[in-house]
Amino acid sequence: MEEALRAAASAGVDVVAASARFAPAVPLPHSGPELWLGEWLSALRGSTSLAELSASSGFSRFAVSRWLRGRAKPRVPEFFRLLDAITGRLPEWIAELVDIAAVPSLVPRFRAIHAAKHLAFEVPWTEAVLRLLETRAYVGLARHEPGFIAERLGIERAEEERCLERLLQAEMIVRRRHKYMVRSRRSTVDTRGGDRALHNLKRHWTRVAADRLAAPRSEDFFAYSVISLSQADLERVREKLRTTFRELRALVAASEPEEVAALINLQVVTFLAPEGAPPHSLSVAHSGRRHSTGARGMGS
Repeated sequence: MEEALRAAASAGVDVVAASARFAPAVPLPHSGPELWLGEWLSALRGSTSLAELSASSGFSRFAVSRWLRGRAKPRVPEFFRLLDAITGRLPEWIAELVDIAAVPSLVPRFRAIHAAKHLAFEVPWTEAVLRLLETRAYVGLARHEPGFIAERLGIERAEEERCLERLLQAEMIVRRRHKYMVRSRRSTVDTRGGDRALHNLKRHWTRVAADRLAAPRSEDFFAYSVISLSQADLERVREKLRTTFRELRALVAASEPEEVAALINLQVVTFLAPEGAPPHSLSVAHSGRRHSTGARGMGS
C-alpha cells in the first residue's frame, strides 16, 4: 500500500491532504515521501479490540496487530479491507484519491453513502428508519407492518411513510417480498457538511434525546457534569471524546448481528474561554475537580 501511495504522489495526488479531508481529526503521519500507515490506522482504530477488527476484516489478530504496529506492511487489498473494517468508509477515502468512477466495484456503496448523507440533512428521521430496517426485529417480519417503525421511534405514521418514500426514491432501500430491505449494510454515513445544515441535524437529534428524557426507558442512560478546569485539560477532554466517537464508529462497523437501533449524543459546551481562544463545538453532557454531576442510568 505504501508503494501504491508513493506512486499516486508521483502522479500528482496529494495523499496527505486527501487523508486529511477523509479524517480531519486524524492526520496521516508522514515525513517527506515516507508514510506511516500503521500509525494512522491505529489512531483511527482507537481502542477497538483486535478481536473485533479480526472478525470484521477476516484477518487474524496476529496479522492485524503487526500492520497496526508497523511491523509488517499490508498489501493494497489487505489495507482496503482493514480500513473498511475500522471506518466503514472505504469508498469515501478512495474517492479522495481518484475518480470513484474508475473503481466500479465501489460506486454503488459510494452513491449510497452520499444519498444517505444528503437525505439525512433533508429528512433526519431517515437515519433512524434505516437502522431499524437492519434490525432482526424488522427483518424477521413476514411482511411490512405499517406503524411498526413509527411506534418504536415515537414518530407519526405519516413521518414513517414519508421516510420510506424518500429512501425508496434515493434507492437506498428496495421493496422485496412484502417488506423493505436496505441496499448497502456495510457503510457508515459521514454527515460532515456545511455548518448550518450540520448544526440543524445536531439540533434534531439533541431534541430527540431531550424529548426521551421526559419519559426515559429502563435501558436509557443520561448523564451530565458541569466543570471548571484548565484550558489544556479541556482540550484533553475534547480529544478523549473525539477518540471515543471514532472508537464507537469502529465498534458499530464491526458489530453483528443488528439487534437494536440506538442514538448516542456527545456534547461539550464551553461557558467561558480565555480571551483570544478560538470557539469550539463538540457534539457527553458531563459536571471536574470542582463540579456537580448528575446521571440517570436505567439498567446500566
